[in-house]
Amino acid sequence: MDFNAYEHDPTIYDEMFLPGGEPRQHLRLLHDELLGLSVENLESIQDRVTRSFSTEGITFTVYGDDEADERIIPIDCVPRVLSGEEWTGLEAGLTQRLKALNMFLEDVYGPARIIEDGVIPLDVVRGCPQYRVEMRGFSALHGTWVAICGTDIVRTNDGFMVLEDNLRVPSGVSYMLANRKAAKASLRRLYRSSRVREVEHYGRMLVDTLRELAPRGLTNPSIALLTPGVYNSAFYEHMFLAHELGAELVEGRDLLVNDGFVYMRTTSGLRRVDVIYRRVDDDFIDPLVFRPDSLLGVPGLMHAYKQGNVTLVNAPGTGVADDKSVYAYVPDMIRYYLSEEPLLASVETYLCRRPEDLEYTLDNLANLVVKRVGESGGYGMLIGPHATPEEREEYAKGILADPADFISQPVLSLSRSPCLIDGQFEPRHVDLRPFVLHGRETRIVPGAFCRVALRRGSLVVNSSQGGGGKDLWVLE
Repeated sequence: MDFNAYEHDPTIYDEMFLPGGEPRQHLRLLHDELLGLSVENLESIQDRVTRSFSTEGITFTVYGDDEADERIIPIDCVPRVLSGEEWTGLEAGLTQRLKALNMFLEDVYGPARIIEDGVIPLDVVRGCPQYRVEMRGFSALHGTWVAICGTDIVRTNDGFMVLEDNLRVPSGVSYMLANRKAAKASLRRLYRSSRVREVEHYGRMLVDTLRELAPRGLTNPSIALLTPGVYNSAFYEHMFLAHELGAELVEGRDLLVNDGFVYMRTTSGLRRVDVIYRRVDDDFIDPLVFRPDSLLGVPGLMHAYKQGNVTLVNAPGTGVADDKSVYAYVPDMIRYYLSEEPLLASVETYLCRRPEDLEYTLDNLANLVVKRVGESGGYGMLIGPHATPEEREEYAKGILADPADFISQPVLSLSRSPCLIDGQFEPRHVDLRPFVLHGRETRIVPGAFCRVALRRGSLVVNSSQGGGGKDLWVLE
């Protein structure tokens, strides 16, 4: 197998190759191993990796207009590799960023000094749909509003940068661990000789984090994972994580609140629950506080939480800190709360709520990515260069109707990594979602869910939009 047909583009950062076509120093071992494999060998490896996902039922659900479609997530067998030095820089930047975001949440639901001091406008925070007035005056244990964060990282020729922070119910960690299991089993010799850092201890780290956040200093708290149920797109992950944690997987109907404490119904009677890792959105967790029509939540849960009798991870209201408008102010948060310069860059962002940014966005739609501030998963956005004039014109009407609901950013040349496509190596755009845990301290496993835009030329890596995954190897 060779890279003779592999397309090199010096304007796009390649994860394996230098601009001249030579493999990067820390990728030579992988490069040489791939060269030594036949097409049949590689396709056999790819088939084993794919079958491992199918056998274990590693799925996600795509919701269409008429029905839900459950699919096996596509996985590419060629790992993406980072040097130890690259990872150390990412780790420091992620730790800094989450610390500032937690301080922001503690502040905006408390004294709101950052608003009073004019660092971020009042309307950007209080006007955010994810700002929960019900959380005002609440103080999180250890200042930890976000205990589990999935931050999306991209790389261009200018280096790594944060694309967005996922602070509500971030998903994908099960794919990180499943990708590793599949790649490790299929590339055993290469894996060992490359001295790849392990990620399998994520479950233990998550348990340690949740225990640190238990109410009243309990050392052996009862932990439950609250799921919306089998029809949720990430239900596979909920089952997987409950198993990793040794926690009960529960739905809202399995829990009740009595005298300010939360209990789980079991065959042997009621059992107290101390920590709930929730995978249910804010709106649905307690019908007495949020949506009264919710059948997914637990009546009285918020009362027990505010009494300090149960811990919810992540805290309700964290969505205000990953709003796409608030994202533009994260570098300022870091400077304000930590008196430090950001270690990880953010993408230049135009807020259409500002008249000058709105005008710039409308004048440059053909060259920008425009996103709705509340959307995720690659939905609701316009990639200007890939859209038709008619699509841009229609999208502009939506922007003009509600400018505050939109932000725009330059189109990034996301880095590319080799993938096995139809029996040959082709470059595909990639990003990373590392998972950052925070209780009393910050913990990060040296790995990530590496997402891949498998469609040729596509910049959208989301599984629901035709993307897939691959393993990330961080070297010693």
